[in-house]
Amino acid sequence: MALGLLMVLAVAGAGHSAPLYPAPDPDPFYATPPDLADKKPGDVLGVRAMPPLVIFPETTVTLIRFRSTNSEGKPIAATTTVLTPRAHRKDGPLLSFQHIINGLGSECSVSRVLYTGDPNLIVREAPGWNVLLARGWSVALPDHLGPQFAYGAAKLGGQITLDGIRAAKRVSDLQVAQSPVAMVGYSGGGMATAWAAALAPRYAPELEIAGAAMGGVPMNLVKMLEGLGLGSHPVFGLALAAGLGLEREYPERFPLSDQLNDRGLAARDAIANSCTNDIIAAGAGRGALDFAKSTTMINDSTARAVVEENSLELYDGVPKTPVFEWHSPIDGLVPVDAIVNTDKRWCGAGVKVQTEQIPVPDHLTAAVLGIPAALGWLDARFRGEPAPSNC
Repeated sequence: MALGLLMVLAVAGAGHSAPLYPAPDPDPFYATPPDLADKKPGDVLGVRAMPPLVIFPETTVTLIRFRSTNSEGKPIAATTTVLTPRAHRKDGPLLSFQHIINGLGSECSVSRVLYTGDPNLIVREAPGWNVLLARGWSVALPDHLGPQFAYGAAKLGGQITLDGIRAAKRVSDLQVAQSPVAMVGYSGGGMATAWAAALAPRYAPELEIAGAAMGGVPMNLVKMLEGLGLGSHPVFGLALAAGLGLEREYPERFPLSDQLNDRGLAARDAIANSCTNDIIAAGAGRGALDFAKSTTMINDSTARAVVEENSLELYDGVPKTPVFEWHSPIDGLVPVDAIVNTDKRWCGAGVKVQTEQIPVPDHLTAAVLGIPAALGWLDARFRGEPAPSNC
């Protein structure tokens, strides 16, 4: 029963109900301009100076709207938030930090949660980003799920990350046009980072990226969703959200809504604009059979291809930038063999990969314990030191 709930799909060509997209953002800054098709990836569509944040002393906050590309090659508008410390020097380091975004609606975006007072949405680790700012680094925080909040569409996240870097470099007030660039992210943010690194040679070959640090990356969504979808699971809600996000990104190829029973549709409707806590609560202790209209698991090749296309282990491209990768060898959430296989393939292609193992079972604890080494590695890349490798 491959992919559990996510593979309970209609036979190819059958009719299906429309996906449930997030509510439109009421802020006109986030609207899609009518001439978007005339723009190139990374073109700046708008710039907004944001109010200063107490958690980031002596730091300006700039929101950038830019043109990017969805998974089917169509133009979309996306956003990134750039933190610029007073200590930043012209053309000083620019770090694209892909924050974890487990969400299906606009209130989950980084550009929103930085300003929220909601205790369920606040980024509790944000004050820790001052470690980066104190070094004089500018930090870009892309909303890498895109305008439809296509959670699970990993390739999309990589493209938005790269276009966010392009856009930041084109905003003259930020003074990063010639800055050395690096990327970092963990879990879902690591997935966007890893995809950006692997896509860059083809999607953004002009970008010179000094290094990419990624941790706890879901390198194979097929394996991960199988693990979450079969039987009951405490975070099954994330699998459901990923399925709904993929349906938004691939409505014709991944018609999930048509195969949900009444309970599944109610859960879909309840989390259509929700973030981490509500998504997890909606599926806690549930599994595929609780939300599927049929108990017959249909392994639909068209739908499976969508998940495979978003699995980095199966993507033939490799980064041209050095990589720092860390993970727990006993991670209970992310398939570790997919990480190991991807590291080996990249090493075999000549990529300088430094991989570190954090032997703790908890997925998020591994993030915290691995960050110091990752930041030290990034600092060395910004200084221009040769990248180490333990391939």
